[in-house]
Amino acid sequence: MSNINSTSSITTIIALLIIAPVIAIFYSAFLGDTSLWPHLFSTVLPRYIYNTIILMLGVGILSLVFGISTAWVISRYNFFGKNFFEWALLLPAAVPAYIIAYTYTDFLEYAGPLQKLLRELFGWNSTNDYSFPEIRSMGGAILVMSCVLYPYIYMMTRASFLTVPISFYQTSLVYGRNTFYSVALPLARPGIFAGLALVLMETISDFGTVEYFALETLTLGVFNVWLGMNSLSGASQISSVLFLFVVALLTLEYLARRRQRFHEKSSGQNILESENIPKSKKIACFLICLIPIILGFAIPVGILLNFVLSGFSIINFLEIFQISITTISIALTGAFFVMLISVLMIIISTYQSNKIQKGIIFLSSCGYALPGTILAVGIVIFVGWLNEIFYFKVSYVAGGFMVLIFAYVVRFLAVGNASIRSGILKIHPNAMDASKTMGIGFFKSIKKIIIPLIFTNILVGGILVFVDILKELPITLLLRPFNFETLATYVYQYASDELLQESSFAALIIVVVGLGPVIFLNSTLQKVSQKKQSN
Repeated sequence: MSNINSTSSITTIIALLIIAPVIAIFYSAFLGDTSLWPHLFSTVLPRYIYNTIILMLGVGILSLVFGISTAWVISRYNFFGKNFFEWALLLPAAVPAYIIAYTYTDFLEYAGPLQKLLRELFGWNSTNDYSFPEIRSMGGAILVMSCVLYPYIYMMTRASFLTVPISFYQTSLVYGRNTFYSVALPLARPGIFAGLALVLMETISDFGTVEYFALETLTLGVFNVWLGMNSLSGASQISSVLFLFVVALLTLEYLARRRQRFHEKSSGQNILESENIPKSKKIACFLICLIPIILGFAIPVGILLNFVLSGFSIINFLEIFQISITTISIALTGAFFVMLISVLMIIISTYQSNKIQKGIIFLSSCGYALPGTILAVGIVIFVGWLNEIFYFKVSYVAGGFMVLIFAYVVRFLAVGNASIRSGILKIHPNAMDASKTMGIGFFKSIKKIIIPLIFTNILVGGILVFVDILKELPITLLLRPFNFETLATYVYQYASDELLQESSFAALIIVVVGLGPVIFLNSTLQKVSQKKQSN
């Protein structure tokens, strides 16, 4: 029992350390220069909040449409190209949103290839002869970000669909109910809400896309106030509003999922086999899967490939290879620590913590919604406090790496927690009680029962974190050691100057590196499905 209590205490301390940079931000917001609050409320803050809410609604709805529809047809029906779409639908997650924004702008602008083609086909001479949607708009940002973020929902929803026992479907068929609306969708709700929460938190923390499209969201407001008004306190104040957004979001997610638990009585329950459907429905399923891939992957990657071929002579391939090795190493290390801490936190909070500890662990997920730049400032302040107290004797490079890994944990812990929590919700609460009754210790029960049941969720969360770190930009830019470069920083430095030819190959490397984990995850999900079918 003492070991359990000590583990619970250690977990709480870790959660407090993760929350500390956020506390540092609030310290700067409310104990610094507060004179800007009235000015912000009377001028820009309402507009920032309104645009942020509209962006969240648009991206959330479109991501749900893409994610749920593709997850269902992949899990339920047999059609041409299904095996390809299973993993290809995850590819957009490896592409940074700001890169897609750059490529789409280049593709759809007046001088771009699409409008040139239209003018040639129809004999149009100027914009007076036709109207064309403006890509640099709220609608354009919603489309671009949805095409990148829907894999969060697709991945977790598909994993939920694959684990629904056949008996649930059989019961609904006996009563003449639609299996999707009456069984699959309600039982997949924990995974759907977990994916949606990640999508919305990523949306409100995005900077590259909204900055390039000139959308005045809370995140862009942070940078405008900090850099334009030279006020870190004002930026922290807007960040505190963002923090309230994510707390509200996580609270709604928890309330929505709290009563949506279902429990598998046995791992040997078969899942429903894929259904053979008429040709017309096969075409519809094919198009449902094809559209998001074209929008989120084929078009931007095709444009990048064109840039690579046209700018082959000016690309520094050796430098990019060296940066790739560094990026993969730091992403693997960060993903390992994030998932290790997530597993520890969620298991302890579920089985061995009180309400105060649960609340602290809940708040530790909120760093994901804060802009990377402001979060980095909070980490710098907090690490400075620690250094004053303990006076760390660590080299600049080693210390820089340690701080960077810590920053990744603070930033992406919500991803790991959401994935692990989604798996824990499917485990019957009596499982641990039965294990205790048989005299099996807590930690042995975790090893023998809990970990195997949530192994798929650990893989899902780990892969999401790995890809997120590959793409992470603001934190890496501010906290990296001297001369430390990642693929994301390399791409951004060139792409921000619209030197897409120089950055195109590095951007493609991000996609290629993310492809391996995607294939591995798909293989794992297939093994889970086949194992259940064989049982």
